[in-house]
Amino acid sequence: MGKHVPDYFKISPFLTFFLITAVQVGVGILSFQSIIVEPAGYDAWISIIIASIGVHILIFMMYKILNQEEHKDIFDIQTMLFGKWIGKSLGVITCVYFLLMSFVALRLYIEIIQVWMFPQISLLVVGTVFLLLVLYIINGGFKVIAGICFLGVVIPLYLILTLIFPLEFAYYDNLKPVLNHSVIELLLSAQKMTLSYLGFSTLFVYYPFLKEPKKTQKFAHFGVAFTTFLYVSTAIVSFLFYDEEQIKTVIWPTLGIWKIIEMPFVERFEYIGISSWTLVILPNITLTLWASSRGMKRMFNVNQRKTLIVYAIIIITVMLTVRGFDNIDKISELVTRFGFYYVFVYIPVLCIIHFIFQKVRESK
Repeated sequence: MGKHVPDYFKISPFLTFFLITAVQVGVGILSFQSIIVEPAGYDAWISIIIASIGVHILIFMMYKILNQEEHKDIFDIQTMLFGKWIGKSLGVITCVYFLLMSFVALRLYIEIIQVWMFPQISLLVVGTVFLLLVLYIINGGFKVIAGICFLGVVIPLYLILTLIFPLEFAYYDNLKPVLNHSVIELLLSAQKMTLSYLGFSTLFVYYPFLKEPKKTQKFAHFGVAFTTFLYVSTAIVSFLFYDEEQIKTVIWPTLGIWKIIEMPFVERFEYIGISSWTLVILPNITLTLWASSRGMKRMFNVNQRKTLIVYAIIIITVMLTVRGFDNIDKISELVTRFGFYYVFVYIPVLCIIHFIFQKVRESK
């Protein structure tokens, strides 16, 4: 524990923007509208901004801890603050959390492929091929992972243009009256938005891989701001396109929007959109799986490649037993709930404990 990462493994500060954005934009952006609209109706776009402000504050807290403990990651910090046994126990929970995040992202994406494109496609084959690609990327080192995150943000950016097409059928009165819901309802909606923002906590693991890490904080905040722009834009266009009661029954509203797009050279644009989404999901799964396996290596000095193979077997096994959208949704909800407490409760508590630890250390 506590070894310095050599400079040739480190990445430029600006790439933090892509690491944050790539892990926050995943399957969630295809379905979040129908989830957040239940408590707050069409005021839910405000809830996205509220959730975003919360994430900005949490990233500030994370940097407050990490900048004072140079070259250390979350596993070092937990051991330092809580001792060997409690620290490692918390580290294992963190690793399991990241593993579950990667599983949920992959399983939901395959479910979309089966429902919208190829109903008869083999879960085992698609899952295995996808995981082999993920393991190959992780095997290339953290610089390769950062490169995939960069491509995963830049290449699919053209999909933003698809938000223009539904405006032809937009009904602008849907958004009126603004602020028609209570603060409690807006906060409940913001809580449901959590799954889409959760991935930023991987910063705790890859912080030692950043060159001049203190300079990366502004790029992390830019990443969250850009993610917020994407979610707010998608939500508002969806709210203008769908009736409020209708959107609650649609599982993947973004795919429904893609379905209406007509071009002279393509008949089913959702096929192109879902295929392009592979580049969005890939860095999402890669970064969380790397963070989990990295944690096991840091705490127990086990071979990271062997850990990844074990993880892949676990994911495939669980994937084959979890069938049907309802079961997948239950696991997704469980991960969301745990993630909410991990980032919105544990990180502030960790920040307070670290602050007290710092004061005691300085006084000595």
